[in-house]
Amino acid sequence: MTTASITTEKTEALRLTERINRIEPSATMAVVAEADKLRSQGIDVVDFGAGEPHFATPQHIKDAAIAAIQGNFTKYTAVAGTAELRDAIAHRHNVDFDSDYRREEVIASTGGKHALFNAIQVLVDHGDEVILPVPYWVSFKDIVRYAGGNCVLLESDESQGFRVTAEMVAQLITPRTKVIILNSPSNPSGAVMSAEDMTEVIRLAHQRGIWVLSDECYVYLNYAGKNFSVGALREYKERFVVLGSLSKTYAMTGWRLGYAMAPSAVVSAMAKLQSQSTSNPTSIVQKAAVAALKGPQECVEHMRREYIELRNHVVAGLRAIPGVRCTLPEGAFYAYPNISSFLGRGGLKSASDVAGRLLREAHVATVPGEGFGTSEHIRVSYATSKAELDRGLERMRKFFAAL
Repeated sequence: MTTASITTEKTEALRLTERINRIEPSATMAVVAEADKLRSQGIDVVDFGAGEPHFATPQHIKDAAIAAIQGNFTKYTAVAGTAELRDAIAHRHNVDFDSDYRREEVIASTGGKHALFNAIQVLVDHGDEVILPVPYWVSFKDIVRYAGGNCVLLESDESQGFRVTAEMVAQLITPRTKVIILNSPSNPSGAVMSAEDMTEVIRLAHQRGIWVLSDECYVYLNYAGKNFSVGALREYKERFVVLGSLSKTYAMTGWRLGYAMAPSAVVSAMAKLQSQSTSNPTSIVQKAAVAALKGPQECVEHMRREYIELRNHVVAGLRAIPGVRCTLPEGAFYAYPNISSFLGRGGLKSASDVAGRLLREAHVATVPGEGFGTSEHIRVSYATSKAELDRGLERMRKFFAAL
């Protein structure tokens, strides 16, 4: 056998599916990996990249997990989660947002991203259009594309704080629109949709037979007013899916526990898909999640208050850097500064160039805006201490001043 024929056989053997080639690796995970690589070399990196709380998981939640292990709660559970957990998810949401969900309308998953993935796979088919506001969380577009759907991008206005209105959504609806994705508070911009606009989008979608996926991972981190979930709109609940996570609310990112609340037929379809992929969420984590949802909630408000202080601190620091513009985020724990004034300087051609050199030269990890659908921004996570924010901001100031 010749070398050429061996090479051809290897190429054929490595041919991957068309659907996996539609998507790209997560931009945030790529930054985390690169920052970890530098740290392994002994380099001190200030991490503004990872989207996770800097708080420790509250003790009563950790205690529940330890008790689950000691009590040998380590077997398989129902695919959609234990009855205890699904009831706890529904109860917490019903109390906090005046929703009306029952156990059969709830599914627990291995993180909020998993719930989102499952929901899109059962609702979006080849050729379906999905309205997606920009900037968007990095995984939305790729998960839609993996399902064969087409994203119709809704461009928001930075001068208006990246807010999305019902009128903006309505203008993009076509006969092929199957799903509208809402994310409020938003990752990466921190923008918050008004309750009135969210209500109007839900009403419009219900009227036209369109699904709404409402990603509410940051719903408890709303700094603009009263927390609002579309789940409160009980009369329209057969046309939307509420997606949530314990990761941000209870500082449980590594625990991987998310959920969806939807009509029972959708939940059943998601459970069918989940049964052939991950099966149930980790049994031990489910016990911890019940403790989080049914236990004291003071920790949630404590974290929210501190995030507001950190937000004000980081935005003031970013605005103090000549050439950087930054809107005031109204929720979540990210700032999304505009660094367009530096493009064209020092060989910088894109936000990816800026983020790459900030990491390699200033040792500050940020996420480039291209992963979120914009080309003139970087995402800065302020879920860290003020001292760490100051260290990173000073490094950024010196980096940009040298250009």
